[in-house]
Amino acid sequence: MGRGKIEIKRIENSSNRQVTYSKRRNGIIKKAKEITVLCDAHVSLVVFASSGKMHEYCSPSTTLIDILDRYHKQSGKRLWDAKHENLSNELDRIRKENDSMQIELRHLKGEDISSLGHKELMAIENALDIGLASIRNKQVELYKMVKKNQRILEEENKHLNYIMQNQQGMAMAAGNAREVEGGYQRAVRDYNPQAFRLQPFHPNLQERI
Repeated sequence: MGRGKIEIKRIENSSNRQVTYSKRRNGIIKKAKEITVLCDAHVSLVVFASSGKMHEYCSPSTTLIDILDRYHKQSGKRLWDAKHENLSNELDRIRKENDSMQIELRHLKGEDISSLGHKELMAIENALDIGLASIRNKQVELYKMVKKNQRILEEENKHLNYIMQNQQGMAMAAGNAREVEGGYQRAVRDYNPQAFRLQPFHPNLQERI
């Protein structure tokens, strides 16, 4: 008994609709993989569910961008507006400049120069000379800056030593003054007038007294 024909229309029941979507999606992706392997075809498949979730497949030998570029060229339809085209061109330009700079950097490092001609080698030598001169000028500037900082530090050190010596001298002078003053105070305390009274030790003086 043959299978009945299914009417193609929207499935109202959300659960049945989700189950059918999962089955059909997996079937489409399986067919895309099979035609890629069997027929050496380039296939790119993008499916969006009603929930917004995306599922995709692309043949391993290509990319989605490459397929879209081929579609754009062969169909004549504009997939990108002028803004996106300018952005794409700018990215290509930056990529090429980066590749060129990488090659120049290798040449400056002495790598991959066997295929260069005389003019290219002279240009590299000139660039190295300019770079070396710039490095030497920077070294001279740094040396002068270091010497200047050393002189400033030496002057500050001399100034600090001068201040320290003055403070030490003032401290010593103050200490000496305190010692003199202390000796004077002790002399005043120890002073006894009786100790300087004239004693009559001469015989004649004793008789007169």
